Amino acid sequence: MATTLEIIRGIAQAAANAYDGSHEESLNADGRARKVGLKREEGHVINDRRVTDGFKVQFNGPLLRIIYSSEIRLQDVAQKGFENEIVSMIANIASFLKKEYKKITGDSLTLTKEGEPDIFVQKLSNYRTDVRGMCDYKIGGITGVDEVEAPSKDRLDAAVRDWLALGPGNKRPKNDTRKGK
Repeated sequence: MATTLEIIRGIAQAAANAYDGSHEESLNADGRARKVGLKREEGHVINDRRVTDGFKVQFNGPLLRIIYSSEIRLQDVAQKGFENEIVSMIANIASFLKKEYKKITGDSLTLTKEGEPDIFVQKLSNYRTDVRGMCDYKIGGITGVDEVEAPSKDRLDAAVRDWLALGPGNKRPKNDTRKGK
């Protein structure tokens, strides 16, 4: 049974193995091509237009957040099935992480989808948009890790109110000639 730290290190190494160019055997030290399913892996590296896409992972307690980002044409956003394409890309990344984790550690990785993916689209110009999709997965085998909670608003409000109470309040300085309080 792997410890929590070993699981996190294995996932981080699996994500690191998906660098740009890892899909070519000649650019890998072990001579093994790694295909994630990203758009940048298609076509010729020099002759074809480069596609900007990639992913990163974040650990939030026992959850793994996969964040996929890409630049696409504005007209592609309006196409039918655009959201499904982003969701399937995130699923491809999760599948790659599982396979690569198995090759690195020899153990299997369980990722259970938590909730629905969030997709954000921002217009960069009249031609391009920035797309960012993220989805949370519960990591199997992690124990003793607490969920990340939102910061307490009550604690901050009380501190600000106490600080404001230390001030002069409604009192005016002796040399203030303005009328009023």
